[in-house]
Amino acid sequence: MTWQLILFDLDGTLVDSRAGIVHCTHAAFSAQGLPLPDERRIARVVGLSLELALERLLPEGAEHLVLEVTKAYREAAQAMRARADFEEPLFPGVPELLQQLARPDLHLGIATGKNLRGLRNTLERHDLASLFTTLQTPDVAPSKPHPAMVERAVAECAVEHRRTVMVGDSTFDMEMAQNAGIQPVGVSWGYHSPVELRAAGAAVIIDRPGELPAALDLLLETVT
Repeated sequence: MTWQLILFDLDGTLVDSRAGIVHCTHAAFSAQGLPLPDERRIARVVGLSLELALERLLPEGAEHLVLEVTKAYREAAQAMRARADFEEPLFPGVPELLQQLARPDLHLGIATGKNLRGLRNTLERHDLASLFTTLQTPDVAPSKPHPAMVERAVAECAVEHRRTVMVGDSTFDMEMAQNAGIQPVGVSWGYHSPVELRAAGAAVIIDRPGELPAALDLLLETVT
């Protein structure tokens, strides 16, 4: 047996977007006169759909402002990406990993809390769009950890669940994989700790992108 589909989370897994997410969150909260959540709290909700993530950050009694805050976040993100000095780097080793995995018998996909417009912007900026067969976002499916994004990806690629892997940095990724009946692989360089990833069901955790192919080979032995 071989793997047929590898799904990747985006923020915190492929892309180091922490600074931009914090900037846009603070801009959105400032626009509504709300106290600014600290960076640690913001990191805890990365991976959820934007509206759900912001709702969790709102102070008690301000939940009714979620639509306004979400709109302000998107406006801040659009302005940020238009700046000449905007940077949203890939984690070291990610480009090499994706090129190594790119082959005709293996589908690559994205399952992210970012909306489709933001995802495409990121992939085009890094010249990665052609590597991915399926792009799953909250535009078309419920937020993680609901399994719908995985189910859509599996159907689009016409692959088997038991031959599909989800690679991510958050407990939401691990829980989504578990809910969908696919293999969860955690990465240690993102927003949730290895201990949390293990507790959420990670079958294996890697410390560098280059470790993924060997980890997948070992994992394959346990599911065949």
